[in-house]
Amino acid sequence: MTYAEFQRQIKISRQQICREVFVENRDSIRVKKENTVVKNLERIFSATLKISNKKGFQAMSMRDLGRETKMSMGALYSYFSSKEDLLAMLQHQRRTITRRILEGSIEDESDPAAKLRAAILTHLYLSEVMQPWFYFSYMEAKNLSKREQELAVASELYTEKLFADILKQGQSRGCFLPRDSQLTASIIKAMLQDWYLKRSKYRKRNLSVDQYAKFLLQFLEAFIIGPKD
Repeated sequence: MTYAEFQRQIKISRQQICREVFVENRDSIRVKKENTVVKNLERIFSATLKISNKKGFQAMSMRDLGRETKMSMGALYSYFSSKEDLLAMLQHQRRTITRRILEGSIEDESDPAAKLRAAILTHLYLSEVMQPWFYFSYMEAKNLSKREQELAVASELYTEKLFADILKQGQSRGCFLPRDSQLTASIIKAMLQDWYLKRSKYRKRNLSVDQYAKFLLQFLEAFIIGPKD
């Protein structure tokens, strides 16, 4: 699967994301017209990611957000009660989307090698589609409430467990070499994070996401499957 194929198969738009946010937060969002909410949430989320990824969420003021969105303070507070609520909303939605799409990518794969490739490519390509969102989620995790920090840690551990379970399945079937599955899963996660956290490094090298994906799979398969005859 290439990045272009992934984009055709998995259609993720900010409009779709914002519609999901509206459905999940219908009771707390004071504006009730769905199309209006979706349009304004797109503006709020885009502005938050843009400002935060430049100078940090904590340094972003509500006036900064108001200027960028061209919305009044009162209008902004119709969608969330505080900056902390906005942060939690963004984090929760990114986690929910990642989990749903990751699980969907492997549910029809029975072969461990194919399942691992699907999980790695899906995570990598999803982080490319939603790069500002993934970068934001990682960088702002430290500013979350204790409860939200626990959820962020649980989300990362969930992804590592997904990779580790596939590796264990492959080892039990004799498809993979007997490596430390948990440590290998942690390394996979770190290599995936490196792509969306250090984009400028790879951009300077003119490396595309498909080239990174190809190298990553070759590197890992050489380690867990061994050299091909």
